[in-house]
Amino acid sequence: MIPPKALTIAGSDSGGGAGIQADLKTMTSLHVYGSSVLTSITSQNTLGVDGIHIMPKEFVAKQLHAVLSDIGADAIKTGMMASAEIVETIVEVLSHYPEAAKYVVVDPVMISTSGSELLPPLAVDVIIRKLLPITYILTPNVPEAEHLLGKPQGSIKNLQDVYEAAKSIAAFGPSFVLLKGGHLPQVRQGKTLMVDVLYDAAADSYHEVVNPFVDTKNTHGTGCTLSAAIASGIAKKMDAKEAVENAIAYVAAALENSIGDVGSGAGPLNHFHNVMAKPYAGNSVVKALIASLPQNMWSNFIDHKFVRGIADGTLKRESFEHFIKQDYLYLQNYARAAALAAYKTRDIDMTAHYAKIILHIHHEMQLHLQYCETWGISKQDILDTPESVYNVAYTRFVLDQGATGDAMDLQVAMAPCSLGYGEIGRKLYDDPNTKREGNPYWQWIVNYAEDDFQASVDENKLLLEKLALHHISTSATRWQEVCEVFKQATMLEIQFWEMGWNCS
Repeated sequence: MIPPKALTIAGSDSGGGAGIQADLKTMTSLHVYGSSVLTSITSQNTLGVDGIHIMPKEFVAKQLHAVLSDIGADAIKTGMMASAEIVETIVEVLSHYPEAAKYVVVDPVMISTSGSELLPPLAVDVIIRKLLPITYILTPNVPEAEHLLGKPQGSIKNLQDVYEAAKSIAAFGPSFVLLKGGHLPQVRQGKTLMVDVLYDAAADSYHEVVNPFVDTKNTHGTGCTLSAAIASGIAKKMDAKEAVENAIAYVAAALENSIGDVGSGAGPLNHFHNVMAKPYAGNSVVKALIASLPQNMWSNFIDHKFVRGIADGTLKRESFEHFIKQDYLYLQNYARAAALAAYKTRDIDMTAHYAKIILHIHHEMQLHLQYCETWGISKQDILDTPESVYNVAYTRFVLDQGATGDAMDLQVAMAPCSLGYGEIGRKLYDDPNTKREGNPYWQWIVNYAEDDFQASVDENKLLLEKLALHHISTSATRWQEVCEVFKQATMLEIQFWEMGWNCS
């Protein structure tokens, strides 16, 4: 299988925390093949830079031709470009490789953390005139945005200024401008937050990405890492918004888990936080999610008195009829959620996963209708039934996770339904104490124990594991967020049983 490929065009950091070293570490940890073109070599450590050797522009061109003529790139990021001549060289060479140049992420490395200018004014001018018109996503921090706009330092003072600056910079040509908010932490409801603003030039729209502000001195390489992570997402066929959101989450976790004992100055981020030990301690994500629930919650779901009434055939008929009508209405929204998930991803393999899940849901709904007919309930009877408040609460929770969260949030919100019914179906089918003969609910049990439904459960489990590789890191905060979504969805499943039980 051909891996996604990203190219970094940047300087070398002998300390390993920034530059191409940070870029390649990031790309590797995000499962992207990284190649590199060196523009400069620096002598530096965690205390600072004490020397820069700029590469000849001819050799920069030679490296770039070598990589793109053979390996190619699904996305390109630029970091420190050192001189006006090198910027012009990069733009000229990229003109010969239009496919590779479609997605260029530019980190405008112009000003150091201490405030020193890293590029001469002529180079900045060339970036504005020649590089930004071919840029897909530009990722300036506040001082760099001020520099690009010719404003004095300190002129961007608040979030409204950030919005205006992002739009003004987009006039230079980038399709998207991500103006990073690290220099302007925001306080909302007593919490200090990092607010990054993504401006979409074509849509003339803004999108805020908000995360808790991580107070750490170990921020060396943050900008390099973010742009490399964005390029990695683009290489994996994510759209700009998804790539930016995933990259910011990756950097936030890398800061939260920064390596504090490397050098005596500003230390580096932890680029491998997402491939080290996971917070779910080596278990599968499914097992870890169930284990994260409060004591007895999962058993209260799969062994609910409603389920036991199905198993021994004692459940009241009116309770079951109310439940199966509401369950069909729920499945309609469940299919919508899976379709929403497919829409939100540009990865064709992930889309195929969701397509399979939707087909499984459709098959389940057809069986559901056939079963309802044996009870004298028509499809129109079901569609004429108002959604219960329990159904509305559950389905809107799932759809809200899809609208406001990432792919992991949505899949975890959907998970208790698939996992729980799969476990219930097999458990009741295999239990010798389950009543078979004369049990009006036996066919319901068979439907959820059958191979087709169990295949859909396996599909969901596989999807959860795949998403966890990209959306869950060693960050305890992110893991707890995911566990909270799973807990809320499980509680809503229990309430769904209660709805059926209490309807009579």
